[in-house]
Amino acid sequence: MGTFSEEFNLLLRARYPAIYINTVEEERAEDAIVAASDGRAIYLWDFVTGYDLQGTDAGTAQRNPLQALQYIEKTDDRAPAIFVLRDFQRFLTDISVARKLRNLGRKLRSLPKTVVILAPVLDIPADLSETITVLEFDLPSSTEIGQAIDRLVGLAQTLAQSERDELVRACQGLTLARVRQALAKAIAQAGSLSADAVDLILEEKRQKIRQTQILEFYPAATEIADIGGLDNLKSWLMRRGSALSEKARRYGLPQPRGLLLVGIQGTGKSLTAKAIAHHWHLPLLRLDIGRLFAGLVGESESRTRQLIQLSEAMSPCVLWIDEIDKAFGTSASSDGGTTGRVLGTLITWMAEKTAPVFVVATANNIQILPPELLRKGRFDEIFFVDLPAQEERAEIFNVHLGKLRPQTVRDYDIQRLAYETPDFSGAEIEQSIIEAMHLAFSQNRDFTTEDILESVALMVPLARTAKEQVELLQSWATQGKVRLASQRSFLQQRTA
Repeated sequence: MGTFSEEFNLLLRARYPAIYINTVEEERAEDAIVAASDGRAIYLWDFVTGYDLQGTDAGTAQRNPLQALQYIEKTDDRAPAIFVLRDFQRFLTDISVARKLRNLGRKLRSLPKTVVILAPVLDIPADLSETITVLEFDLPSSTEIGQAIDRLVGLAQTLAQSERDELVRACQGLTLARVRQALAKAIAQAGSLSADAVDLILEEKRQKIRQTQILEFYPAATEIADIGGLDNLKSWLMRRGSALSEKARRYGLPQPRGLLLVGIQGTGKSLTAKAIAHHWHLPLLRLDIGRLFAGLVGESESRTRQLIQLSEAMSPCVLWIDEIDKAFGTSASSDGGTTGRVLGTLITWMAEKTAPVFVVATANNIQILPPELLRKGRFDEIFFVDLPAQEERAEIFNVHLGKLRPQTVRDYDIQRLAYETPDFSGAEIEQSIIEAMHLAFSQNRDFTTEDILESVALMVPLARTAKEQVELLQSWATQGKVRLASQRSFLQQRTA
């Protein structure tokens, strides 16, 4: 598929009667239409002002969408023209407007006239699907963003190429209006534009993502060193740290697709997703599966397309899909086919995407996931995250105690704590320390190894309360269908 200008011009020459452009960037879209129009006359209409014409025709079809369509027939059939109707999707459900547009569509197929509907949402009634053609209007390219930066900077200052490139990367995923707002805010605040403006630009991205109510801009402050154990997984990630770079493309490496982390709850799967984004210096977008499926019939598919467009526009980035089994497992498919359609769109994109979006999905129960999601090509690798072995539990205690009591961490008997916590996950180890802190705080003293051991004795880990499910998952992992995230896993030691 070519650029918007090429596609739009092709549809004009092929005499498509009605084109629907779904975008919030009305002004930029209109500029693009003018640039691709090949000199055709352009008529602009909106509900409040009518047609933007001069003289006695000014305001024609004001507050009258049916008359706006009737006016198209009154213009010279031999004169090539484009009629841009803003927010016209609101009137497509009106029976007279819909019927008029269908009648008009028949005539326009043989005339050099085209109707263009500009709308911030995609909403086409089924009876008009054959008359209207949808054309994608992507967010600004890096070239357009660079030009906007150059215009704002002007003659006032000179930006180093590295600073300009960093600003362009930070702005990707924003509309041109938001780019200008963020950069103008940075100039107003600092008096000039520099790489320091990246923080303001990221705040604009957070604002935009909040408005989608599908993706969440997640702060990625977790480091790889904050994860105890999982040495196989860490090594795999370290080797791919620069795989999203332009240098990797020149070398011939394909874009890394993503990672599926399967395992017992509380073993650090979500923590790993955060650490990947932090270690690779990439924004972390968290997909809210619940909101993806909320809303009206057909809205889930639209939201899926929106999340794909936004993720690609924000790239390079990490897209975190937490507990993917809850959304696409076999027990979650009795919804009239919505889950299947959303899954189909998602996995097709995962297999064919060229944008540097690294998908990190986590799952607790892989056995209910559909096979097509696990097929090679969706993810680069599937890792099983098991309960930590004794050495790994010692590392986890070291990580948590090192953060809480960096000066006195040597006072704790780490090896004894690791020995006394078989079947404990990383999350349960953290909770045992918190319980010990509560106990000691209530007695107005610092917590000790004995306090942690006391809290451990009172806790019943998930590996015991859900023993059958955990053993079933571990048994599946031994079949060699996945890679183990750790060389020293509890599973390996038990089966050795």
